[in-house]
Amino acid sequence: MIPLAMVKPFPLRRSVRGGWRLLRVVAVALALALAGWPVATGHAAGAAEMVPAEVLAKVFPGAQRVGEFAGEPPAATVYVDGAPAGYLLSTAEVIGSVGFSGKPLDVLVGLRVDGVVAGAVLRQHDEPILIIGIPQERLRAFVAGFAGLDIRQPLVMAESPEPAAGAPDAISGATVSSLVIRDAIIRAARAVATSRGLFGETEAGVRLDREAFADAGWTDLLGDGSIARLRLTRGAVSRALGDEIPPSPDSLFIDLYTALINPPRIGQNLLGPREFTRLAAGMGAQDTAILVAANGLYSFKGTAYVRSGIFDRLQLVQGEKTIRLGSDRYRNIEALAAAGAPELREIGVFTIAADTGFDPLLPWRLELLVVRETAQGATVAADFPLEYTLPARYRLSDEAATADAPPADDPLWVNMWQRRLGAVAGLSVMLAVLTVILVFQDAIAARQRLYRWTRLAFLSVTVVWLGWIAGAQLSVVNVLTFAHSLLTGFRWEFFLLDPLIFILWSYVAVAMLFWARGVFCGWLCPFGALQELLAEAARRLGLPRVQVPFALHERLWPIKYIIFLGLFAVSLNSTNLAILGAEVEPFKTAIALKFVRHWPFVAYALALLIAGLFIERFFCRYLCPLGAALAIPARLRMFDWLKRRYQCGRECHICAVRCPVQAIHPNGAINPNECIQCLKCQRLYYDAFTCPPLIARRKRRAERTAARTAGT
Repeated sequence: MIPLAMVKPFPLRRSVRGGWRLLRVVAVALALALAGWPVATGHAAGAAEMVPAEVLAKVFPGAQRVGEFAGEPPAATVYVDGAPAGYLLSTAEVIGSVGFSGKPLDVLVGLRVDGVVAGAVLRQHDEPILIIGIPQERLRAFVAGFAGLDIRQPLVMAESPEPAAGAPDAISGATVSSLVIRDAIIRAARAVATSRGLFGETEAGVRLDREAFADAGWTDLLGDGSIARLRLTRGAVSRALGDEIPPSPDSLFIDLYTALINPPRIGQNLLGPREFTRLAAGMGAQDTAILVAANGLYSFKGTAYVRSGIFDRLQLVQGEKTIRLGSDRYRNIEALAAAGAPELREIGVFTIAADTGFDPLLPWRLELLVVRETAQGATVAADFPLEYTLPARYRLSDEAATADAPPADDPLWVNMWQRRLGAVAGLSVMLAVLTVILVFQDAIAARQRLYRWTRLAFLSVTVVWLGWIAGAQLSVVNVLTFAHSLLTGFRWEFFLLDPLIFILWSYVAVAMLFWARGVFCGWLCPFGALQELLAEAARRLGLPRVQVPFALHERLWPIKYIIFLGLFAVSLNSTNLAILGAEVEPFKTAIALKFVRHWPFVAYALALLIAGLFIERFFCRYLCPLGAALAIPARLRMFDWLKRRYQCGRECHICAVRCPVQAIHPNGAINPNECIQCLKCQRLYYDAFTCPPLIARRKRRAERTAARTAGT
């Protein structure tokens, strides 16, 4: 056992009061353990805490002694063979890490002096998705997989099983929660590495400011030296080349600008937040980026780089080092975002790898090369230096380096949106198509074949792509999490972590004002779509359909409302118990985990699907707590799009009989709380061979036509 001064303790909850409540919690924990589920590793660390040798061996293999936690951010020095070999850190203490649920999250991380993660162990979490449904072995393996990760390099999701190839991939079925853990490890490790000088800044006691941001316009940056400028006239260039002075010697040859853009005050103002974030995400922790922009007759890019991959008109010089700029590390910029920035003909960003030896703290120059061939075929060249010295405001001393500044890494939600741009685009197209369907529902419903194939195709995309591939299944857990966040402290970044879920909820919230709950339940719910497609297959196979008597049917409706209200009440006392109760939804089993789960969950989901073969959308009708949560505000809708005739419920009950969820009362009224907006009643409304009023109208027209024909 090794004494270790650990992080500040997290206070244990005292919501469980009284013996009977304690027994209830113990019973639930025992049930989870018997079911093979991991229980949240709640942890309260004290100053005299002892770390078991086996835990330390995982976090930092070979460690023999650990010092006290000290410094800012706090970390403990780890000794191997009597010499300092790295640091031990707690993500909760370094960056105040919290999980997707908004509860404390703590990972103990070992960091070697070469910037490589030695190991990691999850000490505390309260993530519901990781408590229920995710085997503990997978969670341990995920966290342990960070061993060997070099935090100095650009970090992407690993495409191979090799730990050093990149940050470990997310856990299937718990993508967002696992990515929060990933982000906490990387950000905390980089913060400690930066404060301890592990990134090797060459000037002792000074480092580059890669964190602080302040608004600044083009004039401000140009005036304080953040941007350097070189203006050349045609006459000056001609004299340097030994040419004759041109007719207009004062006319512009090139107006060249350059800047070091790693400091956010320079880079974020010039490029804008989105482009600056995208650029930073693709760079190593100690890579450097410079902006080059110009106006005038002469192009600093030229055309030779297209063939050779090297920009032959520019080179970077620092001391005795000359760095050639390649097209593989070049990013073209359309326009500058800084206020007052001029319109420039060419704008680009060059990334300078850390292994080139370039030091952003030292002066450097950008050399513009101008080459001309003489009439005799000889080559005449001249270079024009643009000197750059980093302003003092971007140089942090030892005192500034130890300040409690936020880590320079991009927010996780930004990385998630960048990573899922393709899926975001696909979902946007899908929602645009659905909007067209709903807005022009009369024209679609009036065309029987078009309606049928549109409906089946959209539901198939919902199940296969939206559910099984993209994993965007809304759940009552989202509702409970949102309500809980309003009570405990709302933070947008938690909801932005999953872009598809955020977009879906935003769309559903707006669409409820127009079409009530049916937009989601009838079109965007993967499990609901799966039920309907299976019911369609059962109908084609000739399986009988059970028609529940309406008197019994409307008495079964309240079950889902009772389930939802019960879950909401439980969540006020214990989020984990509410999440356990939310297993009444088979969404995680059938959609998120694709039936790869313990057999009781699979059996339950299959039982609901089998019931749906005979009573269409059985789960949606009677058990779905999410449907109940959406139905409660359903009457806030502003429009009533579904058309009815005065004969409905009086002379005709076809729509009521054929409604897939029996949302139409015997009197012909449609219950918006139960309607899934499938448009089947509208298809019947326009069917001249099914709707009795239309049949009668068609017969009258036929009789009049026959009478006119007979009269002639």
